[in-house]
Amino acid sequence: MAENVSPSSAPPAVFQLQRIYLKDASLELPNAPQIFLEQTAPQVDVQLEVSNSRVLDGIYEVVVRATTTAKVGDKVLFLVEGKQAGIFEMRGIPNEQFEAILGIVCPGIIYPYLRANVADLINRTGLPSIHLAEINFEAMYQQRLAQQQQGLAAAAPATKQ
Repeated sequence: MAENVSPSSAPPAVFQLQRIYLKDASLELPNAPQIFLEQTAPQVDVQLEVSNSRVLDGIYEVVVRATTTAKVGDKVLFLVEGKQAGIFEMRGIPNEQFEAILGIVCPGIIYPYLRANVADLINRTGLPSIHLAEINFEAMYQQRLAQQQQGLAAAAPATKQ
């Protein structure tokens, strides 16, 4: 028996991880070795950023960047920056889901690799380990959308009545 296939049926959506790689990593200990003598616990600040770009038709690179700075007083104990990237094939995904996948799903896949690489760099300093916290990329994405909408509303010219 022949199967009825509608000529108007769209091809199935494709979402596939092609590769994950460490795009960039740096470690600085600008005040070593004197800073190792400090007995005060460091203050740690972590900045996180997600970006993406189109590589080819249907192929996208997503990069998660973490900058971790530890200070003792006003002196930097260490500065670690890492950029973990992934290449994803994405085809036939509905427009209303596309940006959310780039901003939530892809970073969620990449981030554990970044956490491991940052922890490894810090561990190599001989200092106690610092592990990056879990991140809710959906909340981060929603916050970024809200900021963009506020920016658009503020940039819109006021209408005269």
